Amino acid sequence: MDLKEKALVYHKNAPAGKIAVTSTKPCATSEELSLAYTPGVASPCMAIRENPENVWDYTVKGNFVAVVSDGTAVLGLGNIGPEAGMPVMEGKAVLFKRFADIDAVPICLGKVFNERGRSDAAKVIETVERLEPSFGGINLEDIGAPACFEIERELKKKMNIPVFHDDQHGTAIISMAAILNAMKILGKKLDECRFVVAGAGAAGISCSEFYITAGARRENFIMCDSKGVIHSGRTDLTPEKERFAVDTPCRTLAEALVGADIFLGFSVGGSVTGEMVKKMNSGAVIFAMANPVPEIYPAEALAAGAAVVGTGRSDFPNQINNVLGFPGIFRGALDTRASNINEEMKLAASFALAELASEPVPEDVKADLAAAYPADAAAGMFDRNDPLGADYVIPKPFDRRVVPRVARKVAEAAMKTGVARQMIADLDEYEKSVYRRVNCR
Repeated sequence: MDLKEKALVYHKNAPAGKIAVTSTKPCATSEELSLAYTPGVASPCMAIRENPENVWDYTVKGNFVAVVSDGTAVLGLGNIGPEAGMPVMEGKAVLFKRFADIDAVPICLGKVFNERGRSDAAKVIETVERLEPSFGGINLEDIGAPACFEIERELKKKMNIPVFHDDQHGTAIISMAAILNAMKILGKKLDECRFVVAGAGAAGISCSEFYITAGARRENFIMCDSKGVIHSGRTDLTPEKERFAVDTPCRTLAEALVGADIFLGFSVGGSVTGEMVKKMNSGAVIFAMANPVPEIYPAEALAAGAAVVGTGRSDFPNQINNVLGFPGIFRGALDTRASNINEEMKLAASFALAELASEPVPEDVKADLAAAYPADAAAGMFDRNDPLGADYVIPKPFDRRVVPRVARKVAEAAMKTGVARQMIADLDEYEKSVYRRVNCR
C-alpha cells in the first residue's frame, strides 16, 4: 500500500479515529461507583461551588486542552470544513498526550461561517469563550486569516485561561530558536539581518512579529503574498499586512531576495530557485517551510551557497516542527495554572530550544535519537560535545529533554510575569518531574 492507503486503513481500523476517553480512577465496586458518581460526587461539586478555584483540584481541567478549529485553513489543504478537519485535530490531541501527557479533545465548529464560507470571527469567539469552565487551555488550530488574528486577540481578552493559536505562534517559536542558533554559528546579529518572508498568512505575519519582539528590526523585512511584494503603494492590504508595507522598488520575490540574509517560506513549493539563493547575502539562512514540497530543497539551496537550511519535513536536517513547542508550552502553562501565554513565555520557549541544541546528548537520549534518526546518528551528529552546527540548529522532536526543558522555562516566565496562579518552588525538581512524567509511562 502507498502512504494514502495506509493512512486510510490506519484511521478506519476499529475503533475508528485515533483517540478515546479512559477513566483515571477505578470503578469496579459499588463503593467506587458511589465515589465516581452519586452520592459521592456531590462533595467535590459543593467544594467547587464554595470556591471555584477548587475546580483545578477536583476535575480534569488542570490537564485538559480543547483543540478548536472551524476547518477553514487545514494544513495545506485549505478550507475543507470542520468535519474534514477532524482527523488533524485528533492528531493534535495524540501529540499532546504522547509528548506532554496532556489530555486534549478536538472541537470542530460548524455554523460559524460568513456568506463566503470563511470564518465569522464573532461566532467563533462567542462559541469558544463559553468553553472556559471545562478546559485549562485553548489551542486554536487551522483557522483562516485574517479572522484568526481577531479570534485569538479577543479570546485572550475575554478568557482567563491560555488561548494559543499554534499556526501563528508555534512555528514562530520554533523557527526563532533555529534563527538564534544560526546567527550564533554565522556570527551575525539579529538586528542587522535582512529578512524576506514568502507568505503573509497567519504563520508568516505572526513569525515576523515575533522575530521583531526578539530584536529584529521591522524596517529590515520584506514580505510577499500571492500578489508579490507588500509595498507602501498597495491599496489591497489587511491591517496585519499594512504593518509590513515598505517603500521599496522590489515587486517580486526574486527581487526581494537580492542581498537578503534570511529567507522564511510559508508559501508554495518550488517558488525559490538556486539562482535566487546565489543573490542573497553571504551566509544565507533558508527556512523553506512549505509542506510537503518546500520552496526549495535543501540540496539545491546548499549548492547555491546557503549556510543553514531547514524545512518542515522530518527527512531533512533542521526540521521546523511545532511539536517541539506546543506540548511543553501548555505543560508549563497548565502546571502554573497560567491565565495567559504571553510574549515572555513564548520567548522563553524559544530560548529553551536554542540552548538545548548546544548541550551534549546523554546516552539514553542518544539511543532514542539513533532509532528515530539513524542516518544522523551514523554521521555522528549526536556524538559531538557541542552538537550545534549547520545541520543541527534545533533539537529533534523525539529528544525526550525537549518538553521538560520548555515546560520549565515557560513556567518560570509565567511566574515572573504574574500570570501564574500556582507557584513552583523548585524549578530543577519540576523539570525532572516532567521528564519522569512524559518519559516513564
